[in-house]
Amino acid sequence: MKDTSRPASDDTGPGDPPDAHTPPPAHTPADARTTADARTTADARTTADAHLTADRPTDGPAGRDSRHRAGARRHRSGITPPAILGLTGPDPATGAPRPRPGLRRAAVVHGMLDPAAANPAEDDDLTGADQEVEQFRQAAARRRRVVLAALALTAAASAVTLVATLVNWTPAAPPARELTAAERDRLAAMRVVNYRDVRAGLHLTVSGTAGRTDLLGWVDWARRLVYLDVSGPGAGPLRGLAQATPTVTVVRPDPEAMSTPAMPPLMPPGGGWRLPADPSLDPLLHLLFDLARDRPEPADELTGRWLRHERVDGETVDVLEATLPRPAPSPTGSPAAAPRTVPGDTARYWLDAAGRLHRLETALPGVGTVHLQVHRADRPTLRPVDALGGRPGLPRVLTTTERDRWRRLPARLRAAGGATVTLVGPVGTGLDLRGSGWVSWTAGTAYLGVTELDATDRRVLVRHDRHAVTRIETRPATDPAAQPPLPPPATGWRTGPHRTSALDPLVSAALRAARGTGPQGGTRRVRGDSHDGVPVDVVEVQTARGPTRYWVDRTGLLRRLEARTSAGAWAQLDLTVGRVPRLTPPT
Repeated sequence: MKDTSRPASDDTGPGDPPDAHTPPPAHTPADARTTADARTTADARTTADAHLTADRPTDGPAGRDSRHRAGARRHRSGITPPAILGLTGPDPATGAPRPRPGLRRAAVVHGMLDPAAANPAEDDDLTGADQEVEQFRQAAARRRRVVLAALALTAAASAVTLVATLVNWTPAAPPARELTAAERDRLAAMRVVNYRDVRAGLHLTVSGTAGRTDLLGWVDWARRLVYLDVSGPGAGPLRGLAQATPTVTVVRPDPEAMSTPAMPPLMPPGGGWRLPADPSLDPLLHLLFDLARDRPEPADELTGRWLRHERVDGETVDVLEATLPRPAPSPTGSPAAAPRTVPGDTARYWLDAAGRLHRLETALPGVGTVHLQVHRADRPTLRPVDALGGRPGLPRVLTTTERDRWRRLPARLRAAGGATVTLVGPVGTGLDLRGSGWVSWTAGTAYLGVTELDATDRRVLVRHDRHAVTRIETRPATDPAAQPPLPPPATGWRTGPHRTSALDPLVSAALRAARGTGPQGGTRRVRGDSHDGVPVDVVEVQTARGPTRYWVDRTGLLRRLEARTSAGAWAQLDLTVGRVPRLTPPT
């Protein structure tokens, strides 16, 4: 029976077997595999025949339709015709198949496609296509390398930017706020902490109208002493060294000193100290002394703000802005006196968790912006200069040996006869006196020539005797520091107050030391010291005019006398025991 599922025209072809229309007999699975293999082989032959037929032109719609149906049928058999693969194509003019440009024409060998079989006429086209493909590959490789290099450079730049940003990035600081109770207590205790720490290094910078001024040195808050080197363009005539207590300041000007900031010598020079005529250091010194107190300020009187955290010298500190009540100076200048507060200046304080001050910034009227850096680890022992009384020592009562030596002092001086003396007296602002002459203990007289440090063209001759103190104003002959003329003038002596009268108590004390049983008043040993390399005991006598200090060596001779002047500084009268000339004027 004939199969009517397909048209007869579609089932016949050059490659079909004669019994292609005979119904297949019943078969086993093995026979099915055999039949499938045979059908595959037949389809392959049919595809080859179709390829050969495609090379022959066929005119008319019927031919084209027939070829289409044949190609579709063989496509279903599993093999794609070359025309469908694009290996051949008809010529638009003749309709003949031709190879596509740049591709090799595939051939059919034994009923199968053989891409390796080439048309020799197309080798030139293939060579050009291969070169174009190779050039395209090289250009693509170059573009790929350029893109990869650009990406690598971009990645490296991004990494560097990210690292730099992470290193320098800091989280946003919290906003300023009011002080907490704990912060007010810490700020109120700051002065006590400074007082108990005793000493610290300082670097004070002042930015004023005259320029920058640098003050480097130390402060001793317990003994109330500041020792600084003053430098910078704004220092002016104060360039040099300065020492100060809460009541008096002395300077040692050095106009030739370098303007580069430097620490002062730990052992201060011995001479050349004087009272400053320029008071511009006073506000800065008051600021330093006001930072220490032996008792805290009332915390409930403090108002201010917490600003931020900072790192100073490896420690985390709080930056506080506040107006501290400033203690008013006590009548005695003692830090232990009961504090009396007056309104202070607004300042910023860098305080650590223990209440230690590390930095301070403020603006002082008439001075400028002030920056203070405190170096708490730099705390050597300071030695005041002689104009401030020298080292404080440990006062005590006289021992038996010292008391016996003290009682024999008048007889020892009268036996020595007299001494050559030099005098240094910072007695007031702009009034520093220098003098030289002789003291005669046997005659009870003294004769000196005194000059002012700022007026060396004038000289005052001063004569002390048992009855009065007289003077003559004259001009120095050559050297103002030379000894007064001998013999003393016979006429022209006058009595009465004078600018040099501030030194009269010191000269009178030197004369009284050889009278009777010696100086009268309460005595105590202040300290041991040396004078020109000779060990001495510094004995202080309290009198109605104030304290007077006697430097007595171990042989019982007087080496120096010191007395406090009205300006608060100490004047010194140094004595060199020996023969003296006749000090009375000729009759």
